[in-house]
Amino acid sequence: MAGDGRSPTGRCVVLFPFPSESHTTPMLQLAGLLRARGLGVTVLHADLNAPDPARHPGLAFVSIGESLPDEIASSPDLAERVMSLNAACEAPFQAALEDLVRRGEPVACTVVDGQWYRMLGAARRAGVPALALGADSAAAFLAMLAATRPRADGHAPVQEADRLDEVVPGLEPLRVRDLIGVDGSDDGDTVLRFTASVAGAVRGASLGVVLNTFDAIEGPELAGIRRELSRPVFAVGPLHLAGGPPVEPQQHVLDGGCLEWLDARPPRSVLYVSLGSAARVDRAAFEEMAWGLAGSGVPFLWALCPGSVGGDDDEPPFPEELHETVRRRGKVVAWSPQRAVLAHPAVGGFWTHGGWSSIMEAVCEGVPMLVHPWLADQTGSARCVTRRWGIGLEAGRVVERTAMARAIRRLMVGEHGPQAPRERARLLRMQARECVAEGGPASLAMDGLVEFILGL
Repeated sequence: MAGDGRSPTGRCVVLFPFPSESHTTPMLQLAGLLRARGLGVTVLHADLNAPDPARHPGLAFVSIGESLPDEIASSPDLAERVMSLNAACEAPFQAALEDLVRRGEPVACTVVDGQWYRMLGAARRAGVPALALGADSAAAFLAMLAATRPRADGHAPVQEADRLDEVVPGLEPLRVRDLIGVDGSDDGDTVLRFTASVAGAVRGASLGVVLNTFDAIEGPELAGIRRELSRPVFAVGPLHLAGGPPVEPQQHVLDGGCLEWLDARPPRSVLYVSLGSAARVDRAAFEEMAWGLAGSGVPFLWALCPGSVGGDDDEPPFPEELHETVRRRGKVVAWSPQRAVLAHPAVGGFWTHGGWSSIMEAVCEGVPMLVHPWLADQTGSARCVTRRWGIGLEAGRVVERTAMARAIRRLMVGEHGPQAPRERARLLRMQARECVAEGGPASLAMDGLVEFILGL
């Protein structure tokens, strides 16, 4: 445990992040903002991928002590794994929450990640009001709600293959294929069961929703969620911008010289490449990516996590013919300080998997994107980047070296210059900063969230 979770207000909020980095990070950023506004914060957490309390002074950390069956780790289906995690953690979470209340902790409410749909019901049984934090986009959240309506109310045609390219009414510009899990590797029935479980729990057991987004990029989606739920929706993002500089984990202190390497490059000349920590690229796709980067003629910084290429436990070797090109024009590292990299003046584009945290970080630094979605909500996010905001290109799921080289050159240079998407990206950057400034929409939303919590 780090800190004692106490507060000047005499009230405490209990947070429960989902145990993956892309979900834990925004939850802990929210924790810091709540703490700064006078609330005590206790973070209940799973032992799986547990957060490091030393990085978050002032917060109290309590393990729920879950016991996970072996099949959770071995299941190849992402949605099935998440549902199994929910089943395994529901009772331990409820017991830990009840223990806090029994010990006299002044718990005002709990905020659980939206993936923890079973925890909303567990909190209600424990007698604790609950809110859900959506770590993904408002568009993804609205798509889950809309796709699980009864068909008579406009159920999206998620299982009809001949309608995959239809735009979904009320979710423009998303097509059916852009909805979570559709046209992907996950079993369609499993994904629909998962999204229905999330939507049902939010509708039935949450008092409100907190989202890491802002009106300038997702105003219509936020309005749609408010219509769907008829309860408070707090758009408090961009959380990473409001929360200040990150505290990096100890194992990431060494960044492989990323920033020094960028210092020697001209402004907006480097393509930053990172497909996230969850993507697993097969050997053939990896080599096509490498050849595409080489063929583009563009300098690149590639953050390539160990184990992210199929069949390799260590750093994957490049094809022999590419070693000299990589040495002269590119830099490959196992990890990079992504926020600092995106903020560096030498970075002119970002080849990303389309995870929401990565997109928000790029938006906040005004960096145009080449989006290469792999799973879950990433196809929808790619659609927003390209068709809604006009700040990038979509790479598509099939990796082919010639097409990738062409897309990279188009993003970084363009036939008539990349100024249109770059200018739009700069506008969004300015709007994001205005949003989190004192008196801005995100700041006011945080004030409203704290007032709502204290009123429970």
